[in-house]
Amino acid sequence: MNLMMPHHLANNFKSPSQRARVVTEAWASRELYCPSCLAPALDATPVNHEATDYYCPACGSPYQLKSSKSGIGMRIPDGAYKSMLSAIREDRTPNLLLSYNQVTWQVKDLLIIPHFAFSEQAIIPRKPLIATARRAGWIGCNIDLSRITPEARISIIRSGEITPSATVLQLFSRLRPLSQIKSGERGWTLAILNAIQSAGWIEFTTKAAYGFEQGLRKLFPSNKHIRQKIRQQLQVLRDAGLLTHVSRGVWRTQP
Repeated sequence: MNLMMPHHLANNFKSPSQRARVVTEAWASRELYCPSCLAPALDATPVNHEATDYYCPACGSPYQLKSSKSGIGMRIPDGAYKSMLSAIREDRTPNLLLSYNQVTWQVKDLLIIPHFAFSEQAIIPRKPLIATARRAGWIGCNIDLSRITPEARISIIRSGEITPSATVLQLFSRLRPLSQIKSGERGWTLAILNAIQSAGWIEFTTKAAYGFEQGLRKLFPSNKHIRQKIRQQLQVLRDAGLLTHVSRGVWRTQP
């Protein structure tokens, strides 16, 4: 993978956003592969295709390119709030995040977040556009990466270092059982998995997991049975191969 971007393509444009778009999209078309099946190239979708920039010609996986010259932060601007929620509910969520150095036009960081690792709770609405705006009342959204389990933020490139494609596929495949959970229930599964991984636990008890109750209550304010959901979702994560049930009330994360 060549991390140098075809910056000469920017010479025909004055707008910084246009320059970035042309260069990053050309680089992606030339260098990206499919993390889901390792097909060697992705195909571009038709212009203005909602939420999707590329798809894999082999397995059909969709991808969206998000460019940032300032590094990948914990909040990523996205499109319309309602459209993103619909995409999650219908399992149509693609994503790909790209960070680059605009001075050298070199890719620094690239994350792939599998579509099944998104939940509605990770999508934060922005304030509606003011009445004088061309799209008055339109509500955009941000993706809150802190609400996406760390294991699902898979680095294809980190600080200019390329992760072997076989490793990317392994990490992607490890989480694939999550795709079998219905989208309406997956938010709970992902929230508890995120809490466990963010805590850095290797072995823990159900009682310790009850410590997530307060944070989960904020994410799911209408649910009055938080502890029951925690117990249920620990079993779901066990069935997905992401946890091991060691003994009564004791769990271990999979290496």
